[in-house]
Amino acid sequence: MRHYLATALAVMSATGMIASAHAQEVVTIGHSAPLTGPQSVNGKDNENGARLAIEDLNKAGMTVAGKKVTFKLDSEDDQADPKVGVQVAQKLVDSGVVAVMGPYNSGVAIPASRVYSGAGVPMLPVASNPTLTKQGFKNIFRIGASDVQLGGTMATFAAGTLKAKTAAIVDDRTAYGQGVADEFASVAKAHGIQIVDREFTNSQATDFHSILTTIKGKNPDVIFFGGYAAQGAPMAKQMIQLGLRAKLLGGDGICSADMGHVAGDAASIVYCAQGGVSLDKTAAGRDFLKRYKDAYHTDTQVYAVNYYDGVKMLADAMVKAGTTTDKAKLTSALANEDYKGVAGTYSFDEYGDLKGAPTTVYVIKNSLPVPYGE
Repeated sequence: MRHYLATALAVMSATGMIASAHAQEVVTIGHSAPLTGPQSVNGKDNENGARLAIEDLNKAGMTVAGKKVTFKLDSEDDQADPKVGVQVAQKLVDSGVVAVMGPYNSGVAIPASRVYSGAGVPMLPVASNPTLTKQGFKNIFRIGASDVQLGGTMATFAAGTLKAKTAAIVDDRTAYGQGVADEFASVAKAHGIQIVDREFTNSQATDFHSILTTIKGKNPDVIFFGGYAAQGAPMAKQMIQLGLRAKLLGGDGICSADMGHVAGDAASIVYCAQGGVSLDKTAAGRDFLKRYKDAYHTDTQVYAVNYYDGVKMLADAMVKAGTTTDKAKLTSALANEDYKGVAGTYSFDEYGDLKGAPTTVYVIKNSLPVPYGE
């Protein structure tokens, strides 16, 4: 009798353990970004934003379809390299992630998107090249502004506020850099700005004396740089050294604390655009900035808040879809989101672009981007 009772209790205990295990679910979200190399400060910033959201969700406790959900982040280094990005995409798909935050770079996101689309995995990138969302894929939800919005904003600012009549353009030949530069050129011309020179560099360069000497001979009012802070900062320094009178304009790639830290005093000639509104304008934004700095002991760069909002929105979509694993239902729920995050409201058009994505022009003061006019 004792043996029977002990066996019965053991079975009941095991059954209870299994039931308890089934009542909990671990959900892994992927993340693809440059975590090493010149752009690693941005990749880590994005990762930090996503991790902060996951920590908040896990602390609060969340259930989907009656099951308690614990979130994890699988963060992979795509090195800002298209080939590595495709390998990372396949690795994340094979590991069973439910969605992917990123990639950060357009040159990585465009080829990687084919892997994610083939697997039906939702991807939430900030990569801004318009081509990304014009491929006909239904699983892409861009959580930042596009090149059309960023480049166009800076061209309008150059014409209307800076009263620029002439401009030179430099881009780093990446999908991002060329894309945002093309949009600047298009809108600048529409505003009557004459493009007096167009030059090209690469995303590893640090010496721009030859290019800038050529541009100096054209004496433009502004120079628009399509690229990232790792190149934009030394470019600003060399513009000062060579005595160029032009202001340096750019998109979100140079609109970061890293730009200010590296460029130093030369950052005073920089004007740049970020998607969204200034975080210090709202209580939620100020709270995010404080919690981020408390957690990571550094200032945000550009997109940490978008990755934070993106993870929270993904969790919201899971609740609405009633599933963490059915990717088709998650994709449908994301397409119908109207999610109010810290940085703004996220809803998407038929292509997966943010509807009415606001942009803000910044200057660099005390090493940090500050909204123009403040």
